[in-house]
Amino acid sequence: MSQPNPIEMQKYLAGVDYPANRDQLVDHARQQGAGDEVVEHLRALPDRTYDGPNAVSAEYSKT
Repeated sequence: MSQPNPIEMQKYLAGVDYPANRDQLVDHARQQGAGDEVVEHLRALPDRTYDGPNAVSAEYSKT
């Protein structure tokens, strides 16, 4: 599985109400039309609450 572009990932998370947990991020990305690759990388994030897009991007880059 290749690493999707973090900018692409953030496009699908636009409009998320933070703080948000991993499942909320995954659900929102799906509703925005994110592909399987983006969704799988979001599912790989640690199951915790994220306080904003920078926190998501930091963890996303580790997946």
